[in-house]
Amino acid sequence: MRITSFEQYKEVYQESIANPENFWSDIASHFIWKKKWDKVLEWNFDEPKIEWFKGATVNITENIFEKNLPQYENKNAIIWEPNDPKQKNITLTYKELFEKVCQFANGLKSIGIKKGDRVCIYLPMIPELAIAVLACARIGAIHSVVFAGFSANSLSDRIQDAEAKLVITADGLNRGAKEVSLKTIVDEALKICPSVKYTIIFPCLAWEVNFKENHDLWWNDVIKNQNNYCPAEEMDSEDILFILYTSGSTGKPKGVVHTCGGYMVYTAYTFLNVYQYEKDDIYWCTADIGWITGHSYIIYGPLLNAATSVMFEGVPTFPDASRFWQIVDKYKVNQFLTAPTALRSLMAYGEDYVKKQDLSSLKILGTVGEPINAEAWHWYHDVIGKGKCPIVDNWWQTETGGIMITGIGSFSPLKPTFAGYPLPGIEPVLLTPEVKEIQEHDVEGYLCIKSPWPAILRSTYGDHERCRLTYFSHYNGYYFTGDGAKRDENGMYRIIGRIDDVINVSGHRFGTAEIENAINENELVIESAVVGYPHPIKGQSIYAFVVCEHDVLDEFIASKSILETVTKEIGKIALPEKILFVSALPKTRSGKIMRRILRKIAEGDIANLGDTSTLLDPAVVTEIVGKAF
Repeated sequence: MRITSFEQYKEVYQESIANPENFWSDIASHFIWKKKWDKVLEWNFDEPKIEWFKGATVNITENIFEKNLPQYENKNAIIWEPNDPKQKNITLTYKELFEKVCQFANGLKSIGIKKGDRVCIYLPMIPELAIAVLACARIGAIHSVVFAGFSANSLSDRIQDAEAKLVITADGLNRGAKEVSLKTIVDEALKICPSVKYTIIFPCLAWEVNFKENHDLWWNDVIKNQNNYCPAEEMDSEDILFILYTSGSTGKPKGVVHTCGGYMVYTAYTFLNVYQYEKDDIYWCTADIGWITGHSYIIYGPLLNAATSVMFEGVPTFPDASRFWQIVDKYKVNQFLTAPTALRSLMAYGEDYVKKQDLSSLKILGTVGEPINAEAWHWYHDVIGKGKCPIVDNWWQTETGGIMITGIGSFSPLKPTFAGYPLPGIEPVLLTPEVKEIQEHDVEGYLCIKSPWPAILRSTYGDHERCRLTYFSHYNGYYFTGDGAKRDENGMYRIIGRIDDVINVSGHRFGTAEIENAINENELVIESAVVGYPHPIKGQSIYAFVVCEHDVLDEFIASKSILETVTKEIGKIALPEKILFVSALPKTRSGKIMRRILRKIAEGDIANLGDTSTLLDPAVVTEIVGKAF
């Protein structure tokens, strides 16, 4: 399964496109199946209907535990690092994790949770979050993890859409210096969620909670006297493994559906190859399990490969900006995956916090969540990796289930701001607006995928037509990513940005990432976000929200400097009409900039900013509005 050279990658890639069914059948044969498939693949993108390993039955947790326990029962599966560095960490071996998963799975069964039931998990980044996810998978219950930072309204939307029978939460959480009462949020959400029969509460902080008899259950009571073995439920390859909600353009969240067999095969294969994991390595992804990166590359991908996966409760700047690098040093992390936005925030603190730590264990650096700008790429490569660690810049989506375009290990060519090459089995194309495939190199177009891969979404929960309209109706016969991309003369891909984040100035299309990269080249700038807003002549003008390294004493001079940089990098046609200097940008916990909110501010439509409680720091929006108006 492992690719070990770029020449081998090219051979494997050609084989995977020429004979995809043979290719994925061979990969899948390395897993434990309760019943083998009758047909590798049946699909069309019109309905859409995609079925991988049709007729097969499997349980993903058997491939984490039963497959790995004989050799790795005493190996650490999860290393949990708490928010407070003074608090004791927790390690769970594969045997210990298996027993805890089985114990909780039996506890779920004891309160009536069964195959096909939806379970909403609203927990901090604690080991019990991974245990709950795997326990659901063990018994065939469908897990829906909701990031423990969403508001009560957002939580209730997701619970209602999934018609969840159970909510698993904690009394509260610590995130940096903040404390959040999760149980209070859940109680508010459940006022309009009649499907929920029980709430299980983990005593994370030993807080008193509003405990409702015959509805609320303590985690420890649920697992009390439960057997530490639970048989794995037999699941059809196409049965739902989990639902993960992602923001929709209508404001109503979309429940992206991933299924058991294909998702298992794809996440395991991509993790092994992109990160070139070896049996004694320590791997750390800094994402939250509330997002797809956490599902695929903290839990499933690593554990399917018998990896040791670090799980971090806190934030990169608490108690200070050395926290990430302390953890790398503490556990001698070999593969490290984080978001460009985290890197840019840490860059602002300078190199002193990095230099105090020993980062020599690092072998591979990964980025995920958004395109990485050149300045952050070079800082990551030179300061963190000391020039010796390749950067694998992942492009993928909640809907794709796993990494699609990237560097691979230490042997792929590196090019700052370019994600890299498609992984085996992935057939990207660039399309014109007229749905013509662009064959040339050194071109831009709409990024689409021509054929299915095992982890592609199967539907949007309860609304298949929405899935068809969102991903398969724009360009008939293709999966539409919603992103624009550039392919260079060597076939490497650079993600320009969301097509809905394309700004059209006087007929010239600019991706937001392209303009932001130019602004970020200015020595004053740490980070920026640009949006388009209506202009009576140009169609759209560019509004830039800029975070500088130091307080801006003269905004006129700073703006002039930035405009000169953009002129140099792109040209005068891409100059922002307005520049607003701010202390921070509105972001989700996963690091994505909420351009929807910035677009509303740029348009002056501040009465319709929507729910900002899901942001990492909602106060940022108040500050930006105050400065803009």
